[in-house]
Amino acid sequence: MAHARISANLPPNIDPTKAPIAFGKRALPKLNEELQSPELLTQQRALMALCDLLHDPENVYQAIEVGFLDNLKTLLLHHDSTVRQKTTQIFYIMAMHSVGRQGLIQNGVISALTELLDDPVDICKKNTHQIFEMMSKLPEGAAGILHAGLIPLLVFKLKTESVEIQELLLDTLSNCLHVEASEALATGAVTILKEKLTHSSVAIRSKAAWVLLEIGTHPEGKSVVCKEVIPVLVSLLEDADPEVQASAAGALMLATVKPQGRFSALGAEAIPPLLKLVAEETSKARLSAIKTLTMLAELPEGRKTLLDHTDTFQQCLNDPREAVKRAAKIAISVIKWKP
Repeated sequence: MAHARISANLPPNIDPTKAPIAFGKRALPKLNEELQSPELLTQQRALMALCDLLHDPENVYQAIEVGFLDNLKTLLLHHDSTVRQKTTQIFYIMAMHSVGRQGLIQNGVISALTELLDDPVDICKKNTHQIFEMMSKLPEGAAGILHAGLIPLLVFKLKTESVEIQELLLDTLSNCLHVEASEALATGAVTILKEKLTHSSVAIRSKAAWVLLEIGTHPEGKSVVCKEVIPVLVSLLEDADPEVQASAAGALMLATVKPQGRFSALGAEAIPPLLKLVAEETSKARLSAIKTLTMLAELPEGRKTLLDHTDTFQQCLNDPREAVKRAAKIAISVIKWKP
């Protein structure tokens, strides 16, 4: 299904070629002054120039030293949408550099960007979510998003935002929930993510399953995933997209660590689709499928069913990946174990 993409095109009256960038970092102090100008066009052109200059990490360092960040944070609330757009774009460019990410974290930019989550201009929102997604890749960035109390809001935004922004939201949540999942659980994230597992977009289905996988790494998360999501995850094992299959198998593997999860998976008839994934040598989900079946084999009913399929695991002993071979050996020993 085709989805509308958010355009970053500027208004026709803005000419970025007139931005004063000739002197590189020597222009930074002057640009910092121009950001504070009462003249809208001066501010816009200064922001254009910064967008070009800050692709160089040395200029990012200099900009932080000169004191740009306070002025830029003020411009996030500017009445002009082009100013807000270019300001968020600058923060995104800075977030691509290590020194920039550290500067954004230390200067409270994450909290300042919260206002842009409801911006009436889509590109401003998109830039903001791109910044959060980039920041969340760092442990300290993910911690900053968590400490700013943004997780409930980001979860809620999954209900209302465009597909393009939902993808960014899911990536950010995946990185943050790897660190801490309690806030997301308290907000009812699992119920919302469960709905996303049946989304028409392949990327949304796959990323939602991946976020559930991260939730499932936490003890309190496993119980909720077991209770609410396992039947949908089982259905996704037969999804047409390999990435969706792999994400679903990974989430299912974590959910079945708990006995409750194993019973739920057996009840949802997970064994046939899992065996099919194990039999496919090129399947991205092969390792997770083997490990999940190994846990199901610890239940008498699961072991009884899998005894007729040990040849499927035998074939995995020829897999070029050492982890798959090891997992297959363990699976065979568990399936053939006799009390």
